[in-house]
Amino acid sequence: MNYKFLITGANKGIGYALTWEVLNKGYEVIALCRETSDVIQLEKLKNVYKDKLEIFKADVTDEDKLKDISININQIDVIICNAGIMGAKGGMFDQQNTPSTILNILMTNVAGPFFTIRAFIEKLKTSEKPKIAIISSHMGSQQHGSSDAYFYRASKAAVNNLMVTFSRELKNYDIPVVSFHPGWVRTDMGGSYASLSPEESAKALIKLILNLNMKDSGNFFNYDGSNLHL
Repeated sequence: MNYKFLITGANKGIGYALTWEVLNKGYEVIALCRETSDVIQLEKLKNVYKDKLEIFKADVTDEDKLKDISININQIDVIICNAGIMGAKGGMFDQQNTPSTILNILMTNVAGPFFTIRAFIEKLKTSEKPKIAIISSHMGSQQHGSSDAYFYRASKAAVNNLMVTFSRELKNYDIPVVSFHPGWVRTDMGGSYASLSPEESAKALIKLILNLNMKDSGNFFNYDGSNLHL
């Protein structure tokens, strides 16, 4: 089967590595990124993979833009909601925890996946083997013990709950919906001391995503395939 993937936040970090991994397997990618000024690497992939890669500028918090893009797309087989931001990393007195910053985190990390899935769900329903994966974080799990990054944690807990709710609504369409912790990855967000390269994380994630089925739906997985607590 020639899968067509929709990947948000595709221009850097894990999103770019996911895009490269999918293209390298011979599949197609619709790459969404908030800023087209930061797509040099994607353009290099476009030069190699030609028509297998389409690049669109789209902020995942702008549902009207997402709907406009979906009009010109016939079918999608896999949606990967990867776009996300960290925000303030400190405790309750971190001065970056302002109303506008908090709203931006929640809109991007929670409403973003919701708007993306809603905008493209009808295209996904036409697939023979549709799948939805949300890139979350173990920091959203109640089992993860730490006391920082309040709203990043809250956003990932919320998006895991969103995933479960989507899995229930889409059950009758045989669309598995899951979320993944991608591991501690060397990106702008994960830092240079992280244990995994983006390529290592992406390779593991795509393998798992391609093998998703309905018994997996509603679950939160680690990048190694093990189950995580919500």
